[in-house]
Amino acid sequence: MKLEILTPEAVFYSGDAESVTLPGASGSFQILNNHAPVISALTGGTLSFSVNGEVRRIRVRDGWVEMHSNTVTVCTDEIL
Repeated sequence: MKLEILTPEAVFYSGDAESVTLPGASGSFQILNNHAPVISALTGGTLSFSVNGEVRRIRVRDGWVEMHSNTVTVCTDEIL
């Protein structure tokens, strides 16, 4: 699936990912390839994503995520 991580200042990441784990407002959740469409609020915490078997972790502030047509778009106020 395609993953885009955006802040107001820049595109932090745009590329493929096998999975994405996000700090949701109601708790952490994971999105995998071909996941059903979803929109969710995010809280500050750790966002992790897997690329070619390597797990990358970043800290984010509040934001939101949308999964649609096998594309995950994360908009966050700030990457910490």
